[in-house]
Amino acid sequence: MAPTNPLADWEKVGDQFYRKTRIYDAVFDEDLELENYIIAGAPYGGAIALYRDESKLQRYRDPQTARSSIDIYSCSGTRISRINWEHGSIRGLGWSDDEKLLVVTEDGTVRCYYGLHGDFSPFSLGNAAEEFGVRACRFWSSGFVALLHNNQLISVSRYDEPRPKLLTSPPEGDIYSWSLIPPAYTLSRSVEVLLAMGQTIYVVDATEAEDRVLQNGPFKHVSVSPNGRFVALFTGDGKLWVVSSDFQNKFSEYDSRARTSPKDVAWCGNDSVVLSWEDEVHMVGPNGAATKHFYDGRVHVIPDFDGVRLITNDACEFLHKVPDVTEEVFKFGSNSPASVLLDSVEQLEKKSPKADENVQRIRPNLLEAVDTCVRAAGHEFNSYWQKQLLKAASFGKSVLDLYSSDDFVEMCERLRVLNAVRDYRIGIPISYEQYMRLTPEKLIERLINRHEYLLAIRVSEYLHLPADKIYVHWASQKVKTSTEDDDAICELVVQKLQGKHGISFETIAQSAYDEGRARLATQLLNFEPRAGKQVPLLLSMEEDNVALDKAIESGDTDLIFYVLLHLKRKLPLAAFFRTINNRPVASALVQSSARSQDVELLKDLYYQDDRPLDGSNLFFREALDQPDVQEMTDKIRQASRLLSDSKDPTLQTHQKWLGEASQLLKVQEGLDKDIADGTDFIGLSLNETLYRLIKSGYGKRAGKIQSEFKVPEKTYWWIRLRAVVARRDWGELEDIGKAKKSPIGWEPFYNEILGAGNTKLASFFIPKCANLPAAERIEMWVKCGMISKAGEEALKAKDINSLEQLRQRASGSSIGEIERMINQLRPNK
Repeated sequence: MAPTNPLADWEKVGDQFYRKTRIYDAVFDEDLELENYIIAGAPYGGAIALYRDESKLQRYRDPQTARSSIDIYSCSGTRISRINWEHGSIRGLGWSDDEKLLVVTEDGTVRCYYGLHGDFSPFSLGNAAEEFGVRACRFWSSGFVALLHNNQLISVSRYDEPRPKLLTSPPEGDIYSWSLIPPAYTLSRSVEVLLAMGQTIYVVDATEAEDRVLQNGPFKHVSVSPNGRFVALFTGDGKLWVVSSDFQNKFSEYDSRARTSPKDVAWCGNDSVVLSWEDEVHMVGPNGAATKHFYDGRVHVIPDFDGVRLITNDACEFLHKVPDVTEEVFKFGSNSPASVLLDSVEQLEKKSPKADENVQRIRPNLLEAVDTCVRAAGHEFNSYWQKQLLKAASFGKSVLDLYSSDDFVEMCERLRVLNAVRDYRIGIPISYEQYMRLTPEKLIERLINRHEYLLAIRVSEYLHLPADKIYVHWASQKVKTSTEDDDAICELVVQKLQGKHGISFETIAQSAYDEGRARLATQLLNFEPRAGKQVPLLLSMEEDNVALDKAIESGDTDLIFYVLLHLKRKLPLAAFFRTINNRPVASALVQSSARSQDVELLKDLYYQDDRPLDGSNLFFREALDQPDVQEMTDKIRQASRLLSDSKDPTLQTHQKWLGEASQLLKVQEGLDKDIADGTDFIGLSLNETLYRLIKSGYGKRAGKIQSEFKVPEKTYWWIRLRAVVARRDWGELEDIGKAKKSPIGWEPFYNEILGAGNTKLASFFIPKCANLPAAERIEMWVKCGMISKAGEEALKAKDINSLEQLRQRASGSSIGEIERMINQLRPNK
């Protein structure tokens, strides 16, 4: 930009300065007829949506151009996209802070367009909107309110999870104008709607409709300031009032002397109000001071939180209050340190010694001057004055002994980004304050939505921000729009994205699948390293086998279970089993899960997989858990039936055992009936049954069962021994000990009886353990407390060492006996 006078576009309104900066020239073609269009602009220098005003007569056009559409433009007049519209009359057109376009039709259908290129998500305002019809809408950063023809109000506070909510019904009557206060600025933290009805204003929220008791209506326009603290009211006699949002204080009044109401009343920041007619704009500042601007054609006003954009066919202008730092530097006659420092740069360029004199004069305030110049540079749209202010700051900080350059460097970075996006080819005339509120990440998203990928990447790299979303978006658009074959597109995308950090091929594959290119989507998913991202998309693409294999490869059991549950719900049971049959990991997980949660599924699996033994074991396990004998018998019979047709010897053996188990149940049922001592036999094993019978004194019945079930002698003798010891029947044990031979030997008798505490009876079995070494028998006597008997055992074995050890352990008369035995052996040595 040329080095124009920075004060050329300033204008004083009251005691404040405002400036109207011309950003773009020749924005729209003259044939566009802006006066026939409804225009809505996104905040932060965002896109502009144009829709032909249906209430105005149109000149004849050919059928092609006569089709309704919503055209999305940049502020420099470049058309970004066109949305063909054949979905009913539009009653609301607005933008969210993140540049989503909201289109509300008369029947209450809402389309939320994201990405600026026609992709949308729809929702409905409900039956009330459909029945009575939408009359108009008012938007805020994350929601909107719809006014119905019956005066009812419906609010939507979020676009990601829209939940239309009916507000309190206002009184009946004509609504002349209306506006809203966003939830962030109300005490109730819910939206409040201001309705101009009759002579007054009603404030309507979710719980009540309150009359503010005003007397000077009807008000033709109601507009709330960006910070929610002030309300502008335009009366029927052409006057503008500015009052507090609680309607308790009146701050200013302005008489427009206009015979017609303005087309729009909007706030220019929080300091002034803009009234716009067809070709005339009044800006009303504090205390009713005003300035007027005239145009050759229709002017549209797009408000933002720090100013307004004025859109005509000829230009895009930004009208806003001059920032304090800018006024301090450039104000005519200013002697501020920052102004002197800027003058010093001009003197330095002329090589005048006055440059140094100026710096020395402001030396005590030099740090403040440097900071002011840096901040003022941020508020300039003119690159020449940006550079001059930064030069001034650089000159000043070079004189300072200590200065942190962080703010200076950050401002240089920000201005470079701002100048790049303000370029007419991009068309985002964002101000410095808007950029700081929007954040660099959101600005990059806007570049992505405009398909300005190269600039988005350069800005990301310059600001050291991740660029993965940019690459993914580019690739997604490539697979959507390219006409090349799948292999070529896949190769191109993979080649471009190779080595890039954080790339999600799942998102790209989803885009390909949405376009009906399932094969390409599958190819792309092979390059997604995270199985958790691959699998859900593969399942939605009905690539079930591939999804299961990918889940198994990942080793993530939760992911495998996720796929298996999906397949179980989707496939017939036989097909599900066939799918997991040749995948051992999947089969094992199904079995482990079904064993505790779905036994019937496990039975079906074993049957389908021809595993009769496993199926039989399941039935037998169920039999053990049954409370009733008949049910247990039925389950065992079912278990046996599974093995009945097999010629495998192993399975035949199992079938035989099942038969014995069924037979045992019948025996146990009889025992429970015959023996009424509180002992329950059903459910016990054969050995436990024998043990309980013998312990309870029913040895004969136990012997009969032993014979019936052919229990081995050794097993039976062990059971009998433990049961008799448990009931402390020492006499029977003596009788058993009189037998010549024991199938289990006599040592178990000694050990069991000694463990029960009967040392005398235990010693009875020591001589019968003739097959044991003498040293063990000696120790057995010692454990019974019979030292003399142990000595006799040692004497018999001629073991003098053992005798000497026994002498040390002996007491009383046994000492002499042991001594005598030792003496008997010594002469033989």
